[in-house]
Amino acid sequence: MTGLEIVVDGSGLERPRAGVGVYTTQILHAMSVDRPDCRMTVFGPPGAFIHVPNSRYRPLPRARLIGRHFQWPARIRQLKPDAYFGPAGQLPLGDVGSPSVITVHDLAIYRNAGWFPARQPLSTRFVVPRSVLRADVVITVSENTARDVVDIFGISRSKIEVIPHGVAASFAPMRAEDLAVARARLKLPERFILFVGTVEPRKNLETLLEAWAMMRDRPDLVVVGAWGWNYESIRERMARMGPGLHHFDSLGPADLPAIYNSARVLAHPAWYEGFGLPPLEAMACGTPVVVSDRASLPEVVDGAGLVVAADQPDAWRKALERVIGETDLAADLRRRGILRAAQFSWARAATLTWKAIDRAITTRRSKT
Repeated sequence: MTGLEIVVDGSGLERPRAGVGVYTTQILHAMSVDRPDCRMTVFGPPGAFIHVPNSRYRPLPRARLIGRHFQWPARIRQLKPDAYFGPAGQLPLGDVGSPSVITVHDLAIYRNAGWFPARQPLSTRFVVPRSVLRADVVITVSENTARDVVDIFGISRSKIEVIPHGVAASFAPMRAEDLAVARARLKLPERFILFVGTVEPRKNLETLLEAWAMMRDRPDLVVVGAWGWNYESIRERMARMGPGLHHFDSLGPADLPAIYNSARVLAHPAWYEGFGLPPLEAMACGTPVVVSDRASLPEVVDGAGLVVAADQPDAWRKALERVIGETDLAADLRRRGILRAAQFSWARAATLTWKAIDRAITTRRSKT
């Protein structure tokens, strides 16, 4: 379809470097390139318009319940868009008056509520379930998340389109001279294992810390990620592990590719990921990856990395020692990882997202 006018929920841009924020930024950029004839009105937090060029930007109502769920839908209905797109996985409780597509990233909170703060009853009990049931098309970022949506909410699999994330062009093997400059600026150790992710229970950093402590001739460990929630015991353990552990609380997007390129291996032991961008970004940089056997992670690496049981620190120790000690294995994982990452692009994701929006419009029209 051509010349569409769509309204976009930009609430994920409140945290532009978190998973939903990265997805929102990247998918909207790619969608504007894929169909320049279509217009997007993005509603988001103050100041976040810098993340969505070539779009009209309007602030979301400040009142959390009344503003978000009732005043905002009224504004959307006044615009009479061809469709609503929800990159953050939600529809407001009020009627938006148009066909709707939402992207569900993960349903981890429904699998284990203990991984999250106990302050989300409105969202988990009402907003997300109603959004999934009311949306004309539901996008999921992995087959694993698609299965979770069907299992938890009971919708038809035919209503779901699986559209994986892409990987930004900045994540690629770097020239040796550029890498040397970046390493010196960031003061990176010579040899290190890398972990990228928010420091909180779901990311399972404890298993990696235990495995690292058991390694023979262990390299340093670099942890890149902000403190999430319920992190205090993890921080205390990290503080006891000596100078070989380095923590970067916050990094600019331009620095992350250099850290991936410098690492001997990325370790991603999460208990659950709806998709898992760090392994994909690492593979795109030519860095070997070791991931847990849970949720979508085996699906994302698909034979291009080692898969280890999330609850077995000694198995993690052995896998990491293999990658670091076996030159041929590391080289093979680099090659396979680059080839696997090349299958993911934001351009492809944008094309498929527009097709999902087209489908939602057609589906709604066929019902009237």
